[in-house]
Amino acid sequence: MIRSFADLYAATASLPRRRMVVAAAQDLEVLQAVEDAATRKLVEVTLIGDGARIQEIAGEHQVDISKMEVVDISDYTAAAREAVRRVSSGEAHMLMKGILDSATLLRQVLDREIGLRTGRLLCHVAVMEIPQLGRLLLMTDGGMVIAPNLEEKTDMLKNAFDVARGLGINQPKAVPITALEQVNPKMPATVDAAKLQELAASGEFGDDVLVSGPLAFDGALDPEAARHKGIKDPVAGLADILLMPYIEVGNVFYKALVRYAQIKVAGIIVGAKAPIVLVSRSDTPEAKCNSIALASYLARD
Repeated sequence: MIRSFADLYAATASLPRRRMVVAAAQDLEVLQAVEDAATRKLVEVTLIGDGARIQEIAGEHQVDISKMEVVDISDYTAAAREAVRRVSSGEAHMLMKGILDSATLLRQVLDREIGLRTGRLLCHVAVMEIPQLGRLLLMTDGGMVIAPNLEEKTDMLKNAFDVARGLGINQPKAVPITALEQVNPKMPATVDAAKLQELAASGEFGDDVLVSGPLAFDGALDPEAARHKGIKDPVAGLADILLMPYIEVGNVFYKALVRYAQIKVAGIIVGAKAPIVLVSRSDTPEAKCNSIALASYLARD
């Protein structure tokens, strides 16, 4: 079981290296992140984009790309399409967004001819190392799905459970986060949480997982708070996965922990045939490399 990013780096470096392809790679921060990952023996790298500009940026900032394949395609859409095609064909094992906007890349990911569709919703899964927990915590979604309905939340949980299983978490436990522990028809998140618990009991997510809800944040992660509230539930206080009701909740939660608690984080897009590293300019270099490590480890199968 992977319990920390140190565990993740060690486990990934011990595996045969997977190839990551970067779409529109002519960006300093992206090149620095992939150099770091390659130096740590986490991935082999193909850079697709404006070849001259990639070489210029690398030279100006002493970024070593000498062992990386560079494919000269300056048009963003064409670069994204070629990157996705390589993953779809098996030439590469994971995809990373470069300087192009997310929509351009995702249009190619969802292309019916060469895309990475699985029939499942794409969503962002963040992985966080919070020292007080002593384990990794997963959260979805703070960056992609705006206001998920019950069907979308079902897919989001399936995606998060896949990540949890990939990290070796036995019987992963998930909580749809709400503001209280009772179903209130005026609070749709509580209604959905109860329905998701029912779906889990019926085997919708597999026999190796647990879902409990509605539960508030403290009852999901703090065993003492759960006891104080009188919550008798096998998931209470022990959640591995938090399913957020809206993107704003997940976004604020993620950014508050990163900026003011300085926790270690990673994030990838899941639900496609291969992991997608889609980092933000506001992410730290460490978070970007963590995300590459996570994608590479999950792409091992």
